[in-house]
This record gives sequence, C-alpha cells and structure tokens, in this order.
Amino acid sequence: MRIHKGDKVKVITGKDKGKEGKVLAVYLSKNKVLIEGVNKVKRHVKPGTVSKEGGIVVVEKPINVSNVMFIDSTSGNPVRIGFKIVDGKKYRINKKSEEIIGKAK
Repeated sequence: MRIHKGDKVKVITGKDKGKEGKVLAVYLSKNKVLIEGVNKVKRHVKPGTVSKEGGIVVVEKPINVSNVMFIDSTSGNPVRIGFKIVDGKKYRINKKSEEIIGKAK
C-alpha cells in the first residue's frame, strides 16, 4: 500500500472532503486507513467493563485508501506516490518531483 502509518494525507472525496490529518492505522486486508479528526461518527455505548457510564461517544472510523492523497512535506500539496528500486531496495517516491519519501522497505 502506498499510504503508511504516520503519513499526512488529505481527503479528496466524501463528506470530509478537504480535511487533512495524520494516518493512525492502516488496514491492509480491508484497504482502509484511519485518519485523526476525519470520518467521526457517534456510537451509542452501553455501560459495561470498558466504560462505567453509557452514552453517546464520538469515534473515528476508517475510510477507503482511494479517497485520500499523500501530502508532500516540502510543498504542502497532495501528490501521487510511486515506487522505485535503488540498489536493490524499494523506495516510495513523489511522482512530481521524483524525491524519495521515507525509508527503504
């Protein structure tokens, strides 16, 4: 997957279009990502072992990875991500500037 935990992304479609946030978790099997402050929903929770009081709790739900774009740290704009093999190691690259993103896989 092109998006990793800790990346800063921008939502490009849906009810939260235009919002930016940090990726908290990546669910490879479901092809979804959890982003802080995005796709908040209200859950009705019964009182139990987890919480002594029941009530309505606001939680963040995962969204499909196709609905987000990686934000370039230098320009601050959303960019596409590609892959490049250099010296036998696979790197993520910024498609516009061809810069390497992060560390080798």
